[in-house]
Amino acid sequence: QVQLVESGGGLVQAGGSLRLSCAASGRRFRSWDLSWFRQAPGKEREFVALLSTSDDTTAYAPSVKGRFTISRDNAKNTISIYLQMNSLKPDDTAVYYCAGRQTGTYPYHYWGQGTQVTVSS
Repeated sequence: QVQLVESGGGLVQAGGSLRLSCAASGRRFRSWDLSWFRQAPGKEREFVALLSTSDDTTAYAPSVKGRFTISRDNAKNTISIYLQMNSLKPDDTAVYYCAGRQTGTYPYHYWGQGTQVTVSS
């Protein structure tokens, strides 16, 4: 079955950087949307960034565009998705989740367990 495992969260000062990783396994992921979402305390989960594996199309939430970059790296039986986060702000504090779905389907059926990102002021 599909498994998504995040890593790389932590505590960083405002203005700093972090790189999150998501190891995806269980499929070949040829036409999939692999995305990052986040949920801050007391707020709803929100979209952060998307990468479409069929053509490497990317999309970003306006709040992170220009600061965050989503990318991927393929291995033999897995695919890793990264979220490079620069110029971090306290408002970026949240649990970050990796999510996956086949392109053209809705909603996201597969989710990781989440990784905490805390940005101190």
